[in-house]
Amino acid sequence: MYENTFPNKRFKHTVQFLKQHINPSETILDLGVKNPLSDILKTEGYTVKNTSGLDLDIDVSELTNSKADVITAFEIFEHLLSPFTVLQSITSEKLVASIPLRLWFASAYRSKTDMRDRHYHEFEDWQFDWLLEKSGWKIIASEKWTNPTKKIGIRPLLRLVTPRYYIVYAERIKSDNL
Repeated sequence: MYENTFPNKRFKHTVQFLKQHINPSETILDLGVKNPLSDILKTEGYTVKNTSGLDLDIDVSELTNSKADVITAFEIFEHLLSPFTVLQSITSEKLVASIPLRLWFASAYRSKTDMRDRHYHEFEDWQFDWLLEKSGWKIIASEKWTNPTKKIGIRPLLRLVTPRYYIVYAERIKSDNL
């Protein structure tokens, strides 16, 4: 079903990680509009609903009104100006999120044709962990993987050994004040 090419390698790792931590009987709200990965998750037996495309930096109502058991956020937090606000607004108890890691040998991604397809943040793993912790989440499990290309050069060589993606399974920290 998956080849070892982009984005299939990323999809394969994401599905395997999700299967380790989330039961298919749990409902999922996936941040972002319907996409190939949400379709793959449905074929794997998950019940997935996507957000409608509202700007989550401005309107988090879909998160606060959600009854989903799990929120998934695959490569979306780097596109938000304020991922902290979004993470705090999640009412579900479980979160599976992945991000592209900041690469020291490449500048942040910025599409020249699509204003929405830009990275405001490119995290190192410890920065994303800290963001999750500060917004009320406890990381239960995490993984990293590389994204090699079939090109020749210094950067493609570095991509063979430098992790590009980071995924976490986190649970909401229970507050003693509630």
